[in-house]
Amino acid sequence: MADIREIVMDTETTGLDPADGHRIVEIGALELINHVPTGRTYHQYINPRRDMPAEAEAVHGISEDFLRDKPVFEDIADAFLRFIEGGTLVIHNAAFDVKFLNAELARVKATPLVLADAVDTLGIARKRFPGAQNTLDGLSRRFGIDTSKRVKHGALLDSEILADVYLELCGGRQSALVMDVASAGASDTDTGPYVARQRPEPLGSLLTDAERERHTAFVAEFRTEG
Repeated sequence: MADIREIVMDTETTGLDPADGHRIVEIGALELINHVPTGRTYHQYINPRRDMPAEAEAVHGISEDFLRDKPVFEDIADAFLRFIEGGTLVIHNAAFDVKFLNAELARVKATPLVLADAVDTLGIARKRFPGAQNTLDGLSRRFGIDTSKRVKHGALLDSEILADVYLELCGGRQSALVMDVASAGASDTDTGPYVARQRPEPLGSLLTDAERERHTAFVAEFRTEG
């Protein structure tokens, strides 16, 4: 059976709705193969070509001045699409991020993402813990995941935390193997995809065929019910 490739990702934006003119300002993503982080990450700040509302800056700490010399989405779209190609997106509140991503992709006349193809960890958490606090912070506390580095929201750091949360939602079998990939505090000159610390040799799969089949069925169930 083929390996399972998943892309755990997050975005930061200037606001809540692209229909109101809001844009993506940061994308962070990391790759899982058979639930094991490979060390491959994508991280990019983006110039939104608009102002940064104070309420949004208070959440993620990204200022208009900081973004002034960053590339626009048109310049990074191909690299982003290459990174996620062939993988299943894993996103917390997928409808929000996919809506923003598709608004950006429409501007460059690229094929939109299909929301139904993404794994929404918020939907999974709500089914497992109805009525509970199912924010990323709330789930991190529930599973005992260290978020001490998370002073403000950051797309790559949130992706790292989400990878831990996702593995716990799937049973927690591999969560201790999540690597300390690059933090969200990338330098101002970080304007493209990069590969964080790589293992000298790739990890072999720790999943049996039966476990892999159960995981595929698990993801399919939530897509169908969602």
